[in-house]
Amino acid sequence: MLTKQDILRMVEEEDVRFIRLQFTDMVGHLRNMAITTSRLEAAMNNECMFDGTAVMGFAGAESSDLYLHPDLNTFTIFPWRPHDGKVARLICDVYTPDGKPLEYDPRMVLKKVMDEAAEMGYTMKVGPECEFFLFNTDDSGNPTLETNDDAGYFDLAPIDNGENCRREICLTLEDMGYQIEASHHEAARGQHEVVFRYADALTTADRIVTFRTVVKTIAKRSGLHATFMPKPIQGEQGSGMHIAMSLWKDGKNVFFNESGSAENKKLSDTAYKFMAGVLKYTPDMACLTNPIVNSYKRFTPGYDAPCYISWSENNRSLLVRVPSAKKEEQARFELRSPDATANPYLALAACLKAGLIGIKEGLELPPSIEMNIYNLTDRERDALGIKKLPISLNEAIRIASKSEFFTELLGKSFAKSYLNAKAEEYDEYRKTINQWEIEKYLIQY
Repeated sequence: MLTKQDILRMVEEEDVRFIRLQFTDMVGHLRNMAITTSRLEAAMNNECMFDGTAVMGFAGAESSDLYLHPDLNTFTIFPWRPHDGKVARLICDVYTPDGKPLEYDPRMVLKKVMDEAAEMGYTMKVGPECEFFLFNTDDSGNPTLETNDDAGYFDLAPIDNGENCRREICLTLEDMGYQIEASHHEAARGQHEVVFRYADALTTADRIVTFRTVVKTIAKRSGLHATFMPKPIQGEQGSGMHIAMSLWKDGKNVFFNESGSAENKKLSDTAYKFMAGVLKYTPDMACLTNPIVNSYKRFTPGYDAPCYISWSENNRSLLVRVPSAKKEEQARFELRSPDATANPYLALAACLKAGLIGIKEGLELPPSIEMNIYNLTDRERDALGIKKLPISLNEAIRIASKSEFFTELLGKSFAKSYLNAKAEEYDEYRKTINQWEIEKYLIQY
């Protein structure tokens, strides 16, 4: 745990001259207020104020004056900034003038659900697998849709032209305290994945928002454009952000099945109840885990992305899978629908809350699907009780607008604000004439 004195000492020793006080808006875009070190003590005393009406999703706050409360443990020096007069950051919670947490602050939403878990004795640990594309830029530095390689899964240089950029991303993250588990070229042209070690939900969410900044920054320095857009290239695999989850109590992973023999289960009964909750509320949380129009272009059969609400201990193509676990710390399950456009605080809060409901209510899992689900007919899937994931942002909004789970998670005001923003986004898309329509209909009709 870092103290104010620790941070002041590091700032002096490392010649830090600039501090970014960071937070996310409603949809997960990173925002910041920049201060010099002369204001650092005031910032750590929660005295830095900003106009909340200028931030997406904060306009409904009781007062336009909002305060940033830095989380001292998030202090990090940016390795890519100048060595003389360095730049650091602190991730902040947002508070109202009367000292109350802002209900519209996504980080606070996650912390609230984490408190619910703590009351039950639980801590959720999360390991994300973040995928992204690297594209070439034009002479003006603007992104193109030309990938910088034609490589495929696990390829390496010289076919993988993004190898140097990916290596630089990983080294930069390690300089910032990340433990990188693996990195490699993904299946699509120009597509990459970086996996960092699991941590508690709040730390992981903080790391995801920072990760996105690091990837884009290092890519730009390499003359490339990085995007977390889920499906930028038609006919290629899309990018996801698989979320591996486990639940811990008294220092032990309660998902671990110590006997490992009861009906050949890989996980404990608690894990399966948690998983049942996540499966049940996957449609309700879809507009959080998959929050943009393009997210739903990824859910297409044949592109290694889930399309149905199903699970398996062996089948990698389904919504939820259970990886092998030889050790206690490895016991987990993986939700494969989210993508990295999600606000990680809200997405992880939704997963945790859904899982806790599964435990509280003793929810039972549907049967595991070990066959190729895409070879079944609609009637056969219906007979097995297999439902589809939402196929559009519009459908996800409609489901969430009727969901008590969604409203309870965000609170009535925040939920309304979020859904209104997403409805406006979908309406803007609906009114747009795209190239496919022109090519399909202009001459035909």
